[in-house]
Amino acid sequence: MIQQRNFVVMILLTIITFGIYGIIFWYMYTDDLNTIGNGDGKVTQNFIIVILLSIITCGIFYWFWLYNVGNRLSENAPRYGTNFSENGTTVLLWMIFGSLICGIGSLVAQYILVKNMNILAERYNQNLYNGGQNQY
Repeated sequence: MIQQRNFVVMILLTIITFGIYGIIFWYMYTDDLNTIGNGDGKVTQNFIIVILLSIITCGIFYWFWLYNVGNRLSENAPRYGTNFSENGTTVLLWMIFGSLICGIGSLVAQYILVKNMNILAERYNQNLYNGGQNQY
C-alpha cells in the first residue's frame, strides 16, 4: 500500500527539521514512484544520488530529475485510468520561471508532483485491494 502525502505537512516538517524530513520524504517518494511505475521500463533514481549529483552539477541534475519524475507520473497515469494536464515540462517551467518570483515556482512544482502522486497512489491502492484486477 502506498500512502497519501500531505504537501503542507511536508513543507512544515522540512522547515522544522532543517531539511532532513525533505530528504526522507523525497527518498520514500521515489521508492513509491518506482513501485507504481513498475513495468514501464524506467527507474527513478534514488534521492540520495540526486542530491549528490545535484551538488556536482550545481543543481542542474535536480531540475532534470524533477522533469523526469513529472513525465513518469504523466506517462503512468493512463495505466491507472486517469490523465494529468501537468507533465515534466510543466514542472520544469514552474522551476525556471518560478525562480523569478521569489522561489514560489519551486513550491508549485513540488505541489504538482505530490498531488499527482497522491492520485496515482489512490488508484494503485484501489487496484491492490481489488485483487490486482485493474478496473480501469
